[in-house]
Amino acid sequence: MRHVILILTILLGIKFTGTAQDDYKIPENTKKILFLGNSITYAGSYVSYIEAYLTLRYPEKHYEFINVGLPSETVSGLSEPNHAGGKFPRPDLHERLQRVLDQTKPDLVFANYGMNDGIYLPFDDSRFQKYRDGLNWLNEQVTNAGVSIVYSTPPIFDERKGAAYANVLDIYSDWLISCRYTQNWDVVDLHWPMRKYLEDQRLTDSTFVFANDGVHPNKLGHWVMAKQVLLFLGEQDLINVEDAESAMSSMSNGVAVLKLVEERQAMMKDAWLTKTGHERPGMKTGLPMKEAKKKAAEIEGQIRLLLK
Repeated sequence: MRHVILILTILLGIKFTGTAQDDYKIPENTKKILFLGNSITYAGSYVSYIEAYLTLRYPEKHYEFINVGLPSETVSGLSEPNHAGGKFPRPDLHERLQRVLDQTKPDLVFANYGMNDGIYLPFDDSRFQKYRDGLNWLNEQVTNAGVSIVYSTPPIFDERKGAAYANVLDIYSDWLISCRYTQNWDVVDLHWPMRKYLEDQRLTDSTFVFANDGVHPNKLGHWVMAKQVLLFLGEQDLINVEDAESAMSSMSNGVAVLKLVEERQAMMKDAWLTKTGHERPGMKTGLPMKEAKKKAAEIEGQIRLLLK
């Protein structure tokens, strides 16, 4: 009953007011911005959109965006018995976080977990507790390292692929939004804006999807995610911008800069995952870090020429 009351309180009191939050200001002297997450973060389009837009808007900042998203990963430590056909359990952030922090030395972390953490089963209080425990642990580890952290609610699971699990992520998202007030966490809501966008589109196009499998967003879905992060950072000019190309093309050489950012991100995420290490089979081996950074610097030179 205690948890039912909690959930009802969240649904009634926060779902419609939780987005009313002051703009988040990236701390001064921030140089390295780290993205933690699962396969959606590893896919990386939303990370590239954020990086390209902020690079174009604030070229003097020289942020380094590091993506270490790992497919299948959870922060809850849970895994299905037959995950990946029984080949391997879901990787657990607990196993690698300290190495990632030690080797990347970020100034700011964005963390996006939840999609895998209920392991695609109907709501269960013990699994919900594991998710909350995992995020509390993550918060402790990152803040004890003197690093700022922003949490993202998980993207939506398409209810056409399973209403029960879509409901799980509704609950997880509402709890995370509530942490703005109960724990003073910085939380950007991706979940409810994505759900509203999906529902609005289906009023005129019943076939509309963000993700054919119900999980992994397409480019538009990644833009909706990136847009919410950028709005959270105060980029209110984007409120009516419908896609990434429109956002980038509004600035000189924006589309060309985005392509270079995507090229660099595709290379560097594998290099960082290989360097920091993980326990997930089947991942691409990245370039040695020295070689990757050399190539990244060459791309940075091309970007800087376009920004002049």
